[in-house]
Amino acid sequence: VPSKGFDCARLEAVFDRCFADSENTRLIGGAAEPFYQPATIDQPINLLYFREDYFASALHEIAHWCIAGAERRKQLDFGYWYAPEGRSDDEQKSFEQVEVKPQALEWYFSSACHYPFRISVDNFGASGELPDTSQFRCDLVAQALYWQETLLPERALQFFNALAKEFETDIDVDVLEFDAEAVA
Repeated sequence: VPSKGFDCARLEAVFDRCFADSENTRLIGGAAEPFYQPATIDQPINLLYFREDYFASALHEIAHWCIAGAERRKQLDFGYWYAPEGRSDDEQKSFEQVEVKPQALEWYFSSACHYPFRISVDNFGASGELPDTSQFRCDLVAQALYWQETLLPERALQFFNALAKEFETDIDVDVLEFDAEAVA
């Protein structure tokens, strides 16, 4: 692992080099909750906020941004819904369907940085226990392998390559291995 470590300022700098000019978007840490704010007349820059100074939160929000199409990037928080913890089984399944692509992409980004990837089901039940994640893990692997065969979305590939260079992993998407059992 490079000596500079997992400093979120590095992620912000890499994101800025990739997208500040071309996409008019800035990555900003320190938020109480992650949030995407599209540009307005009063705020002419798109702002992608991640939680506190959490490296994983930054990678996850960047993944959402890389997947969001042009119309979604015109909407607050990309137009996604969010149900708080305590979701029903059906709500949890809907959450996981929405989260498969960004979390698979986050896994790529984590690999490019040599940062440990952890899935997030973001739903503790009343007993404080996490729901069964076996199907979600399999879906993440399937999505990651699909992108390995078909290529990552354009902005995601650009950011992946920039991360691999910044974090001196020099890893290529073709050599990554995705295993449902290896994911924490």
